[in-house]
Amino acid sequence: MAFAALGDELSCSICLNIYTEPVSLRCGHHFCRDCIVTALDTQEGSGVYSCPECREKFLERPPLEKNRKLCNIVENFRSTQLKEEKIEILCTYCVDSPMAAVKTCLQCETSMCDKHLTAHNKTVDHVLIEPTSSFSNKKCSIHKKLLEYYCSEDAVCLCTSCCLVGKHKGHEVELLEEALKKKKETLRNVLEKMTMNRETTEKKILNLLERKRKAQEKADDEKKRVAVLFEEIGRQLEVQEQRVQSEISRQVEEVSLSLDDLIKQSEMQKDELSRKIGQIEKLCNMTDPISVLQDHESGTGDQNLKASSVCDLDDFMISLVLHRSITDLVTNMQLQTNFNIQDKIKLLLDENTAHTFVVVDNDLRMASDTGTQQVRLPFPQRFTLYNQVMSVESFSHGRHYWEVEVGDCGDWDVAVCYPSIERIKNESGIGYNRKSWSFCTTKSSKYSCVHAALIQMLYPESPVKRLGIYLDYEGGRLSFYQLSDPIRHLHTFTTTFTEPLHAAFCLDRGAWVKLVSPVFSIKP
Repeated sequence: MAFAALGDELSCSICLNIYTEPVSLRCGHHFCRDCIVTALDTQEGSGVYSCPECREKFLERPPLEKNRKLCNIVENFRSTQLKEEKIEILCTYCVDSPMAAVKTCLQCETSMCDKHLTAHNKTVDHVLIEPTSSFSNKKCSIHKKLLEYYCSEDAVCLCTSCCLVGKHKGHEVELLEEALKKKKETLRNVLEKMTMNRETTEKKILNLLERKRKAQEKADDEKKRVAVLFEEIGRQLEVQEQRVQSEISRQVEEVSLSLDDLIKQSEMQKDELSRKIGQIEKLCNMTDPISVLQDHESGTGDQNLKASSVCDLDDFMISLVLHRSITDLVTNMQLQTNFNIQDKIKLLLDENTAHTFVVVDNDLRMASDTGTQQVRLPFPQRFTLYNQVMSVESFSHGRHYWEVEVGDCGDWDVAVCYPSIERIKNESGIGYNRKSWSFCTTKSSKYSCVHAALIQMLYPESPVKRLGIYLDYEGGRLSFYQLSDPIRHLHTFTTTFTEPLHAAFCLDRGAWVKLVSPVFSIKP
């Protein structure tokens, strides 16, 4: 009896079960953390919060303080209760020859074997449950009467007195059996969604494994291609070959680690779904309505799969590293052969597009802003609001690569743009419209990529002095590379190009840019 009384004292007044992570309000009453959080959530927006026990009002949402001492008492009680529940429940009436009980009557608070259960059922129609020695959570802790109803407003089980004269008077209540059917239907819906999510997660894992396999195959192919090229050049390039192979290994390691992390996350998600599915299946098979209805964790287990993106091997950067390595050691002919160069185009600046503060050198390869205004005719294609200039040449198909040097004074933009870009309005600024894509710096030595006024900050490990620009028109790819040692990928824009693309630059006072290579048209 003392043990049962202690159980009553350690029961939450909301869920009527033993406390789970008990917390206290300022008024001194204790509740399960999840129970009081749910109760306070239902009061959100009413302008006032109140204690479910004493109805004390709070103008602001009361803080929840963990009661560590009560937590320890609850843990000790649970361990003791668990030991007692493991003991076989015997028939109350079999005194001389104890028999195992098959049912327990809540009204009579007795357990019965088959023989005595038959006799009991002939005389009364009481509620029978699985054999138990604990009745504290089956009866109202206030009125000590059998729990027969469920208050959906407060999410608690009630006795008859609670409905008639208690604090739940006037609330919408329903029979436990009806509430049980609704709860199980909700659980079945959650179970169905979780099962679908688990199947989707399994497919996602298979897809990630396939992508990992393809990434490895692609890496192997790239390694073979690079090895053949370096064998043709000779033993003197072994150091450069190792440099390129290291870049490939670094990329495939990054992709592999990224995929491994996603696979691990998906496996964990699958395990969590399996655990919750097992828990819900167990609840669906239980006959005790109290235990099912008081379970709050399982009914909120819907999980949304997060979309994930995985970087792929940058095969062009591998070719670029190869290109730069060979440049240091071999002739221009060897360079063309190994970089798969189909043709070279001399990229020139179009002085008719240059703003009057943009100075274009005689060779049309360098542009700067010295703060001195130039005398130029007012051509309609000239930029008049921003210090910008475009190239004469444009690209409407194929894959192309060129290099640009930039100064370390003043802001600059290295970009591409459509010929239909505005020339006189605010929308003419490179990167701040849908017709241009820019890599730029600012006075604070910060770097960013800009398109349609959307800015993405970038953080290179060292100042950018030389840029490589790669354009795959049909593939919808524009990539910027920092030509340092080692070469670093800065950013890639992906889109569908609909007009020819010109090289373009924007310059602040003191800034300069220079086209230092022809445009290499690259074979597929």
